[in-house]
Amino acid sequence: MTDKSQSRKVAIIDNSIDPALYRPVEHWNRCLPVEADAFTAREGRFPDPGAYTHLILTGSEASILEREDWVEEEAAVVREAVRKGASVLGSCWGHQLLAFALAGPSHVRRCASPEIGWIPVRVVRGNDLLGPPGEFFTFSVHYDEVRDLPGSFEVLASSDPCPVQAFRVRGKPVWGLQCHPEVDIATGVRFLGDLIDRGFKGREALLEALSSLPRDSGFISRIVRAFLG
Repeated sequence: MTDKSQSRKVAIIDNSIDPALYRPVEHWNRCLPVEADAFTAREGRFPDPGAYTHLILTGSEASILEREDWVEEEAAVVREAVRKGASVLGSCWGHQLLAFALAGPSHVRRCASPEIGWIPVRVVRGNDLLGPPGEFFTFSVHYDEVRDLPGSFEVLASSDPCPVQAFRVRGKPVWGLQCHPEVDIATGVRFLGDLIDRGFKGREALLEALSSLPRDSGFISRIVRAFLG
């Protein structure tokens, strides 16, 4: 491990509701070259905003529109971490939480059409996290989305159903990704099957995704390298 990597201190805020169904800390730890501390949001456990250089906000089975008290607490932690200069990366629900915390509740909404399965994402603005403009494939399961961000944000990637697939807060190392690049194909297949078995909402869309051809461009490696700097 290099001196630079030793200077990083990474925290993962685990926003999962049922760890028997969804284990995002496990997914992220497979991708990270450094050890990360994990904090369980549903239990009201959060990192000290000034104690970590990097925060990862995971996805969740919850809806950003139906917020319990721990969501407001997490939003406050995130605002303070950003104020103190931490690098922050939110995925799926974590992406929506960032928009909620930093722009306000009017900037998240229910999707007109959920995106489930392996989807194409267009990078519309070249950036350090996702690289030059182009297209990549990745895993996605989301029923809510980010909308109409203010000028302090720049949209980095889109898809046909979802105009804000990725964003950065201007001038800050703060990114949101609507997709789940940390979920590999085998994990995605199991997750879709488990959602179907549990009677999760959108059964037909889940079945269609499970029967589709999995395509993963492997962007997680690039994302992690860029995020950790």
